Amino acid sequence: MARPFSKSERLAARGAMHVGIGDLGAVLGAITDVIAVLDADRVLRYVNPAAENFFELGAGMMLGRRLSDFLPDDSPIFGTIDQARQYGASVSDEEVLIDTPRIGKHLVSVRAASMSDGDVEGLVVLTIQLRTIARKIGRQLVHRNAARSVGAMAAMLAHEVKNPLSGIRGAAQLLEQTAQPQDRELTRLICDEADRIRALVDRMEIFSDGLPLDLMPVNIHRVLGHVRMLAQNGFGRHVRFVETYDPSLPPVLGDHGQLIQIFLNLVKNAVEACPRQGGEVTLSTAFQQGVRFAVPGVGQRVPLPLVVTVQDNGDGIPDEIRPHLFEPFITTKKNGTGLGLALVAKIVGDHGCVIEFDSQPRRTSFRVRLSVASGEQALGDQFHDAGAER
Repeated sequence: MARPFSKSERLAARGAMHVGIGDLGAVLGAITDVIAVLDADRVLRYVNPAAENFFELGAGMMLGRRLSDFLPDDSPIFGTIDQARQYGASVSDEEVLIDTPRIGKHLVSVRAASMSDGDVEGLVVLTIQLRTIARKIGRQLVHRNAARSVGAMAAMLAHEVKNPLSGIRGAAQLLEQTAQPQDRELTRLICDEADRIRALVDRMEIFSDGLPLDLMPVNIHRVLGHVRMLAQNGFGRHVRFVETYDPSLPPVLGDHGQLIQIFLNLVKNAVEACPRQGGEVTLSTAFQQGVRFAVPGVGQRVPLPLVVTVQDNGDGIPDEIRPHLFEPFITTKKNGTGLGLALVAKIVGDHGCVIEFDSQPRRTSFRVRLSVASGEQALGDQFHDAGAER
């Protein structure tokens, strides 16, 4: 059931009716810019879906609260709002930096306009246009291209390397049978190195195109619970896990095993990035509307409203690594291969979904945006109340 229009929406709808636009909520929901209505006390009276997505909170958590609960008190946005209210006009400000621990850094353009309402005084319509959206879309293309390049490399390695490698190993084994004792150490070294290279090629083969995904409705909280259990009983024993889940989320559309692979890799990376003392990994889920992405093989922009975030409190990702983070063999780990995030990018791309990251000292987040299983697909799926923060 659609929610009723707020007073601010009804007032704006009066002006929209004369051009034949009755469903103002649908119009505002289709706008990708952040739109909010504030009263004289800077209390939020209305937010559109893009605002929910930007602040990473639902309207129910935002309406009735002051904008200063979500932005620093010294933000230049408040000056723009006050000027619009004071002069009763539209005021704009370009290249405004928003920087908060929750949503990170964003370069935006801001416009505030005084709104006339006989019942409520001092209303202002605030519009925030993200300057980073083009860069975000560009990053998705980079991630997908990186995944494709890994797949092509895997196919090449399997064909060009494994066959001659088997011949080299076989020849070393034959030489070992007749070699002098002092030479057998060298033949064994050849065999060991051949095995090591073959193991690397085997790891690369998981990137090549194989069987199609087994897409079905998946309870994402059960996937995350399974991953957390694996981590807590293995590589993440020294880290504190925090879970902040929205228990009302519908099932996602995905391959259960591949989704586990995605989040196991992300959690393992998060654990390894945490400090030795006081390490903390946060797993969270949310439903966010307002952003659609064009995905390969689909002739329209696809909504990806389910957001899963894996966050750590490590030192952050070095600036020189960030543009190439999802490319193969890019790593900051001493003994790493740089294939984990490349694999994640491939699986996410195969699902027609999106992965993003934001990194600051003590707060690095990877966000995976997933699609919702349709009503027919989700029949019979039992929601798992993942519960409150631990």
